[in-house]
Parts: sequence; C-alpha cells; structure tokens
Amino acid sequence: MSAYLLINHLLNFMAPAALLALLLVLLARLFFGFFSSKRPFAKSWWVQVTIIFVANVLILTAGLLFFGHDGKMLTYGALVLGAALCQWLLLRGWKA
Repeated sequence: MSAYLLINHLLNFMAPAALLALLLVLLARLFFGFFSSKRPFAKSWWVQVTIIFVANVLILTAGLLFFGHDGKMLTYGALVLGAALCQWLLLRGWKA
C-alpha cells in the first residue's frame, strides 16, 4: 500500500468522527438552552471539537478491532452515544 492510499484510508476512517464532533459542538452552541451550564469544562469550541474527535476516533478504532472491519452500524451507534456523552460531560450537563 502506497503512502497516498494509506493517508486516504485513514482520512476516510476518521471523517465520520470529525464531522460528528464538529456538528455536535456547533449545534449545541446553536441550541445552547438544551445543554446549558454556567461553567463548562472546555470553554472554547475548538477544544470541545478536539476532545470529542479524539474520543470518536478511539470508539471507531475499538469497533474496528472488535469486528475486524469498519463500517458496522453498531460502531456508528456507539460513536453517536459516545460523542453525546462526551459533550454532556464537557458542558457539565448534570448541573443544568
């Protein structure tokens, strides 16, 4: 496998994690009343996106290792739940 193909595979593997992290943070800021807290752990949006992205990549990697290939719907379901839980923790949703 050439370096171009390896980078292409890695970027396509991480694309759902990046898109979900970005959309989750932007939509949470747009509808801030649902996830409001007086003092969130991560104040800036790019820190939240980075933390959620890393968590999402770890979830996708765990799904890849568990199932043997990526793209399983159970992995994507775990990706959504993990991202939502991470965002809830970052915004201190239990104190809202």
